[in-house]
Amino acid sequence: MSRTLPLADGQTSRTACARALVRGGVDELTGEVLAMARLAQRVGWCADLVSGMTAQLLHEHWNGADVQVLASGVDASGRKLPSNAWMALRRLGWAVGAPEGVQVNDRIVRMAQEQAGRMLRAACWRAGLVAGVLAAWPDDPRRRTPQEWDAVRQTVPGGRQLPSNVITSRTRQLTAFLAARGRLPADVFELEGVPRAARMLLLSACDKQQASIERSETDPRRAVVRLQLPVRSDPQSYRDWTWVACPIVLPPTVPAGAVLHLPTLRISERTTDGKVRADVRADLAYTHAVPATRRSGHTIALGVDWGLNTLLAAGTARLHDDGRIIALGHGAQFRAAGVLAKQHRLRRLSERLHAKADHYQRLIDGLGPAPDPAPTSEHALAGKHAVLRREIQRVSARRSHLNDALACAAARWAVDQAIVAGASVIYLEDLRSMEARGMRTTMNTRLSQQVRGQITERMRHLAAETGIAVVTVPAKNTSKHCPQCLTPLRHRKAPDQPATPGWKWAICPNEDCRWQGDRDHGAWQRIAARGLTHQTKTAVDTSTGHMTIHTVADKLEARAVITPTTRKTRRDRSKTGPTRRRSTRPAPRRRGAPSPTGPDGPAGKRPEGHAPTDRTRLPRAAHRHQDVTTISTPIKRHKPRGAALGAGFHLHAHASPPRWQTIPDTTSDPGSQS
Repeated sequence: MSRTLPLADGQTSRTACARALVRGGVDELTGEVLAMARLAQRVGWCADLVSGMTAQLLHEHWNGADVQVLASGVDASGRKLPSNAWMALRRLGWAVGAPEGVQVNDRIVRMAQEQAGRMLRAACWRAGLVAGVLAAWPDDPRRRTPQEWDAVRQTVPGGRQLPSNVITSRTRQLTAFLAARGRLPADVFELEGVPRAARMLLLSACDKQQASIERSETDPRRAVVRLQLPVRSDPQSYRDWTWVACPIVLPPTVPAGAVLHLPTLRISERTTDGKVRADVRADLAYTHAVPATRRSGHTIALGVDWGLNTLLAAGTARLHDDGRIIALGHGAQFRAAGVLAKQHRLRRLSERLHAKADHYQRLIDGLGPAPDPAPTSEHALAGKHAVLRREIQRVSARRSHLNDALACAAARWAVDQAIVAGASVIYLEDLRSMEARGMRTTMNTRLSQQVRGQITERMRHLAAETGIAVVTVPAKNTSKHCPQCLTPLRHRKAPDQPATPGWKWAICPNEDCRWQGDRDHGAWQRIAARGLTHQTKTAVDTSTGHMTIHTVADKLEARAVITPTTRKTRRDRSKTGPTRRRSTRPAPRRRGAPSPTGPDGPAGKRPEGHAPTDRTRLPRAAHRHQDVTTISTPIKRHKPRGAALGAGFHLHAHASPPRWQTIPDTTSDPGSQS
């Protein structure tokens, strides 16, 4: 299989990752068919050998001096270190060997060095961040002054563009260390300790002598991974290593013409009926051709605003040649109130379980009173504590899966909106620096539990497949100023309560503008207009490829306004002549008009509409206010009687307004229905 990816004009290569389940394999030496449990056991033996050597390397080189040498990119003789971590560690002389009495080939050692090198390189940035925070330690760690913020941003690498919540979280971690030990740590290596080595096999560090992957010639949706695995937990010689062929069904997200790379194998354990079952998961990397994204030159953009109940509000805007920006449509909203409510219920359950587990742990350690006068054995408390720990793991897994599903759905919705509108860029509000404090406890919790980071990453992943750029823009004053005249808005509770203070409905006080609408809809218009006017200031991160607009220019911001498509003019209603005489017998309205007579055939009568004429009392749907989707909270308690009166399944289900106009009688031929 060719490893070269052909590219056409306007295309670029993109490497992504897909998950697959390895359901079994075949031992090529004995011809034995390995079931999932047996394959997981053999992969686990190999992963234990690799993780043991990785842990040994981390314990030896988890210090500031060695990490700085690896991060410098040059060896002792001044030569540039290779990009592969295992080659860089060998150039520096950081060797590791298998346990005594165990025989492994050199590729197994490569996987251990690759995993350790990646973890040590990742620690360099954290080391610089912690060192910068320690160098500019504030007088009050809970609240920095503006001068202290400037000082810490100067000492932290890349501190000018770093979100403030990253510095704040590190400050809290250092404060907890100070409260526990009475002093500040020397560096990040004392603060965090040696990390744990994961049980996985990085096959990308190997060559064909250890592993290979080939796509099936008959079925392009299948591939075969061949690798050497031990037949026992402590292989004594090379005879204890045999080749195993593992067929893999490729996920549908992998294109047929993509170039496959060696995957990473992981052991996933789950508990079923009280038994622990293990399976092998493959993180399959592949490279395929996608349309190239542009940094600037966009005319149609999708603006996305974050919310609480309404998770995302998005809409498109067009930039004309004369500089005018108009909104295309009224926008849309992604509402996930049910999913967010379930997320909050699981969070509260997790908090209660953690509190009970901590209480049992204190009882086991002898730091608290017994729960009842009768003495409780330590064995019984340990059993209860183990049950709680397993339940905490299950609840945490449910929360993680729920967040992943929510992030996938929200990102897919936003990218689909951009594809349908023909937008070439998505301008996303940058809320990385927003901190959940200074509000009510419930509001702080809701803000801190949102999965904005996951949604942003998945949005970038999905948008890159269609050549759509995702650019983050500053969020300052996007919900505060009017999208048409940049006047500070007045926020009210609802449009039918213009005098009640609130935050959902926005009204422009400018007499020449008088724009009003949903707060989130005004925000996405401001975000799209700001992105289109500042697109020449888009910066691209060379390490990650992420596009960002860091600052807002006043001259460009003055042009970032939405031009209304229809000019609002007030009609002169002053009287210029005599009043026109009205008829004393007006035409009957639809609700009072009789039904037509039945035809002489089997065609039937035409429908009478939503309001039958034989009712003395109209259904509730005819009396409800349905002009806008944002209404004030009802004061009376909800009574589920709407369906019985024809008003719908719920009081808050907003339908289209009923049509009361007379429908012309278009009775078909009586014989057409026979």
